[in-house]
Amino acid sequence: MNFKNKEITELLTKEWLETNGLGSYASSSITGANTRKYHGLLVAAMNPPTERKVLVAKVEERIFQGDNVADISVNQYPGVIHPKGHECLQSFDRRPIATWVYQGKTWKIFKKVFMVPNSNTTVVVYENLGETAITLEMHPLLEHKDYHWTMHENHFDFYYENVKSGIKIHAYPDSPALFMCWTRSSFIEDRAWYKNIELNKEQYRGQDFIEDYYRIGYLKSSLSAGQKASLIFSTEEQMVGKRYSDLEKKVLKSLGNLKSSEIKDTFYNDLLVSGNQFVVNRSSTDSKSIIAGYHWFTDWGRDTMIAMRGLSIATGDLMTSKSILSTFLKYVDKGMLPNRFPDYDGQEVEYNTIDATLWLFISLFEYQMKFNDRAFIEEHIKTLEEILLYHIKGTRYGIHLTDEGFICGGQENWQLTWMDAKVGDYVVTPRIGCPVEINALWYNAMCIYEHFCKGCDVKIHHTISSTKKKFTKNFKAKFLNEKGYLNDVVTTEKVDDCFRPNQIYVVSLPFSILSQEEEKEIVEQVGDKLLTGYGLRTLDQENSEFVANYGGNQWERDTAYHQGTVWPFLLMEYWQAYLKVNESGEKAKRETIKGLKPLKDHFYDSDCIHGISEIFDGEKPKDGRGCIQQAWSVAALIKLYTEHQLYNTK
Repeated sequence: MNFKNKEITELLTKEWLETNGLGSYASSSITGANTRKYHGLLVAAMNPPTERKVLVAKVEERIFQGDNVADISVNQYPGVIHPKGHECLQSFDRRPIATWVYQGKTWKIFKKVFMVPNSNTTVVVYENLGETAITLEMHPLLEHKDYHWTMHENHFDFYYENVKSGIKIHAYPDSPALFMCWTRSSFIEDRAWYKNIELNKEQYRGQDFIEDYYRIGYLKSSLSAGQKASLIFSTEEQMVGKRYSDLEKKVLKSLGNLKSSEIKDTFYNDLLVSGNQFVVNRSSTDSKSIIAGYHWFTDWGRDTMIAMRGLSIATGDLMTSKSILSTFLKYVDKGMLPNRFPDYDGQEVEYNTIDATLWLFISLFEYQMKFNDRAFIEEHIKTLEEILLYHIKGTRYGIHLTDEGFICGGQENWQLTWMDAKVGDYVVTPRIGCPVEINALWYNAMCIYEHFCKGCDVKIHHTISSTKKKFTKNFKAKFLNEKGYLNDVVTTEKVDDCFRPNQIYVVSLPFSILSQEEEKEIVEQVGDKLLTGYGLRTLDQENSEFVANYGGNQWERDTAYHQGTVWPFLLMEYWQAYLKVNESGEKAKRETIKGLKPLKDHFYDSDCIHGISEIFDGEKPKDGRGCIQQAWSVAALIKLYTEHQLYNTK
């Protein structure tokens, strides 16, 4: 990717992300200027994948050659960009790891950054690509903060002591240690605060957007043509003295194993690598889990159940899939799946969701179809039966069965479906009652339970069987309206017939209750009213509540979240439904690929390079909003390409 002569405003919108399988990451804009409080060269998960702390903000670099001095770093200060290293930036590449090339009139330097798998360790390597010697100065800028905060000048003394080939740093007494090691360099202590750095992405989000970084000192390295220098930042003492080349080999081998040996499609293989960034080890449960999105999300039940369908099941990762499902099944309580495990010690497991539990059935069904693991299903069939019976007799948050066989739920000041935006006590999209996608999932859960019972020679519980019959008898009368689409929420008092994307699940999920003609009509209407190249709108543009743009402070953002904002992950359901009603023909597959092309271009060229954003504006979607790399957004593409072999479609 060549960025020569690109404007700084454009370059600052492009970001990169490296991860380590623990929830830790390294990330910034491709210019090196941090534009978010979440950016950092080492953001370490102290209790994987949670309790993330920003320990190293960035490294400022300066090139000396004779009397000439050139900065290759960038910062935003009030009213000014300084230094202007982007003027020397020639190219950036994300494959297989993040790399940069900078060039002046008489010098050229290469830089790469990677994280060590399953280690809170970031490695930075510089190489002199020029024909003459240079002197490279590296100024590590430090922080010590929770990644949701900004840091300002404070009393931290950043005490350090010497270790082999580096130093051991404590921001304050008894704080976790940061190890900084180097090769081919000398360290010069020179303490200073870098103050009033502006974070323009936080300003856009209505957050505190001024931050200060601290420098203990800098490193100086004389590099002849072809020579390299490295920096290693780590929370782990055993990384001291490690050879960066050995660590890089480990990373490249790990990344190589993620790609398909049989499928040569570049985009598909890049998606597999991108999707792996979300798969993490959870320390508290000693199991695999899935980060919902970077930078600020951790692992959530709903997101995990949806995203794993593309990230681990469709890709054939039996170990990860089984580990995730086993953990969540272990924590089923009162017929409900956890929506969130604790981020910090002392917090309790949260069960505030209707849909995460029902998505478990979908993931289990797809797991069984992929791996044919009858023993695993037999082991948990009674838990699945218990879940359904709890929903029938009633459980938390008023979740219960109606006389028609529908699932109804919700309480004042709580939002339990995926449309869960809430500001203080204000619920933006209240859906108390019988939401359409919840009942599509409920019907599928009952069908899947019966399917498993038959496959495992287990007797079907009569209450579940009779409930399914009631549901089948009443669904169309209550949900399918005279306009040919499905109402969004049904209650005993009223019907919410807002045109939203939730109805697509009735077609896309494995078991449908509609006729083929009814399914086609829904797919056509959703395509006409909600489909964009970046995802489905959450509300029809003709609705008076439609919000065109997502941005501003928390109130403005959250009140727009599900009122028209475009969500890429919904494309998995839309195109699944589209292919279904078009019998997965080659013409339909070509149309699907055509429809996904804007997201493919976004993946390579915009926002997070080799990532898919969480959301886009509702009116004119183009620039990514929300998280720069969202699990179920990437999973949507992987699942579609894998299950329908779109990589073979010409």
